[in-house]
Amino acid sequence: MLLKFIKSLYLKPRFFWLIGGCIGLFIASFPFEGLFLLSKIVLLVLVLITFLDILLLFSRQNGLIGKRLIPDKLSNGDVNDILVEIENNYGFNVHLSIIDEVPAQFQMRDFLIEIQLPKKISKTIKYHLKPTKRGEYTFGALNLFAESVLGLVSKRYVFDQNKSVPVYPGFLQLRKYELMAISNRLTEFGIKKIRKIGHNREFEQIKEYVQGNDLRTINWKATARKQSLMVNHYQDEKSQQVYSVIDKGRLMKMPFEKMTLLDYAINASLVISKIALMKDDKAGLITFGSKMDTILPASKNNSQMSTILETLYNQKTAYKDASFEKLYINIKKRLNQRSLVLLYTNFESFSSMQRQLPYLRKIARNHLLVVIFFENTELKTLLEKESETLEEIYIQTIAEKIAHEKQMIAKELLKFGIQSVLTPPKNLTIDSINKYLELKARGMI
Repeated sequence: MLLKFIKSLYLKPRFFWLIGGCIGLFIASFPFEGLFLLSKIVLLVLVLITFLDILLLFSRQNGLIGKRLIPDKLSNGDVNDILVEIENNYGFNVHLSIIDEVPAQFQMRDFLIEIQLPKKISKTIKYHLKPTKRGEYTFGALNLFAESVLGLVSKRYVFDQNKSVPVYPGFLQLRKYELMAISNRLTEFGIKKIRKIGHNREFEQIKEYVQGNDLRTINWKATARKQSLMVNHYQDEKSQQVYSVIDKGRLMKMPFEKMTLLDYAINASLVISKIALMKDDKAGLITFGSKMDTILPASKNNSQMSTILETLYNQKTAYKDASFEKLYINIKKRLNQRSLVLLYTNFESFSSMQRQLPYLRKIARNHLLVVIFFENTELKTLLEKESETLEEIYIQTIAEKIAHEKQMIAKELLKFGIQSVLTPPKNLTIDSINKYLELKARGMI
């Protein structure tokens, strides 16, 4: 009991300042003996006030009740809300210091929230965490330090120790795009409105002509039989297969704003899969590295999104180069229907793309292939900087050559009928959606 009391008792800076003042008075009483009695009185008053402060804080066992509210899972790359509920059962206002032991992955060693909490009042505090890696995150203790108005000591309360929560691919981003798609507000994120070209000739039914119908759809035979204008109605072709193919090779381990390129690709794949399902297409997933990893057949079942989310949660990069040869063999074997294949990969040089080009061309013979790779934004920053020394000019020249090669890769792919998207990591999701909608509007899938 005594040990528990000692562990929860903390002396505040105000106490040490006052003790320092008492020591100063005692030192001053050596040349001025009249101060000695005053020094003893001040020390006695300080001791009594300290005991009173301790009595106020420790007289009630459950003076504070705290609880941390965490979602069942956190969203990678998104800002997640963490709530702390606190109830003050003291009969007086308290100054509260909150120190939450957030997971080690965040490296937050200065977490501190200070508030004033009135007596007999409950309050909810919100703070934000933005994880940049998938996996299991463990929260430590929630520490609450209560001070009375005297402010000489504080009492520590400990709640919610060792709470684990998984960090999944960016499902908050997914919900955001989903809500915007439902309300037709996707343009707010930079997603373009694309006019549909031509007709997707999947016949639905014959109906009477009404003003505004396309005259080209008039069915003259039905018109002759009915003695009134009849038109063919068509519906968009549905249930096209859309596969997100993710390269897990060593180049996808490159970081950008604390997240790897693989995590950006995973978040984009999650969103594009949902958009495809909302457009009545089938969404599938393929991941590969030096060996084939996951092949999730395209489907539009109600459980498909949760299956994709669980599959993406466990994906990790490797330190070996990805095998595009094995990717081609497995796509040829497993994908029997012409599909849209969105390949998330990265090429840092023209020669590295050329090594994989034969396999990309073979995939593109039977499927609509879109190669999505990344701009090096650090190079862009370097190119915009003004060079002053010979060394800086040399570095900038090399950077310009590398940036130019990225553009050459996109042109070379297009020469062989392969669509491509060259994008900064932060724009990956928006640019992927724009490309999907563009191809769909052009009737290419």
